[in-house]
Amino acid sequence: MQIISEQKINEFKNFLENHSFFYVIGHKDPDGDAVYSCLAMKNLLEEKNLKYQLLSAGPFKRPEIREHARLFSNEMIFLSEPERKKTGLIILDCSEMERLGEIEGDLKNLDTFIIDHHKTAEVSENCIIDPSAPATACLVQQIYEKLIGNLPKQTAEYLFFGLSTDTGYFRFLNTESAEVFRQAARLVESGANPRTTYDKITGGKPYSTRKLLGIMLDRVERRYNNKLAVTYETMEDTKEWGQEGRDSDSLYSLLLSVDGIEAVLFVRQDTELTCTCGFRSRDKVDVSAIAAKFGGGGHKNAAGLSIDGKIPEVLEKICAEFKKVL
Repeated sequence: MQIISEQKINEFKNFLENHSFFYVIGHKDPDGDAVYSCLAMKNLLEEKNLKYQLLSAGPFKRPEIREHARLFSNEMIFLSEPERKKTGLIILDCSEMERLGEIEGDLKNLDTFIIDHHKTAEVSENCIIDPSAPATACLVQQIYEKLIGNLPKQTAEYLFFGLSTDTGYFRFLNTESAEVFRQAARLVESGANPRTTYDKITGGKPYSTRKLLGIMLDRVERRYNNKLAVTYETMEDTKEWGQEGRDSDSLYSLLLSVDGIEAVLFVRQDTELTCTCGFRSRDKVDVSAIAAKFGGGGHKNAAGLSIDGKIPEVLEKICAEFKKVL
């Protein structure tokens, strides 16, 4: 992970100074990194005595983020045209407007600053993007420390949680992660509790998620010399077992632990005409490159996309791309 340059820190500082109100938003179907990065940014703005609104298209299905749903809205506060001219949009953990989801109001034509760590992030004029960072929370931490100083306990807890969720509680880090652990140490020194964070991430799963996980595992097929594990979730599955959320992380972890499996493809039928797809891989397979071919994106070893079609045809399209790699 790189240290954010003083130039980039100053660009963000100037962005704050040039606006009097801010919309803060992460991607739709938010995960821990998106939500807790937004909450840490909220604390930074409060320290600067700046006004803001937290936005999210939701849904907040993951147990570890559900308690914070009340702090976010999918309806923008109305601003007059003169007020909009002094308003900034801060996008965290994504760079594409379409990934923000359905928000009531007009996000377009606002001065925008993007803070993201995805490999497929779209670079813009005002941005801090570092694909080598394991979480957007790491970038927000650096910004906070540079602009404000020492982290208060609540902000440290937010950032540690965001970091922990996107790193699989540090399981996905490699030998280039020394700076990440140095930052994590500062968060713990400021009051973040690793044990309670782990319990919050791994506990509190609804019974239905375990039933759904069993269905997904029962459907798994292995392809291409058993290197790719493929499974899916129908609309009927979602209706019966998926209303309270799902435990995709456990699904990916279990399948990647199988000897010989190098990548996992999961497809969920969201509507009669659209699917959501999730990819995970070991070190060698770059799933973000495959996702990008269908308009998706993410990281080398974790990516996703939304696509038109039904499960059988979507599976075959995407598997054809995996076949070229595997």
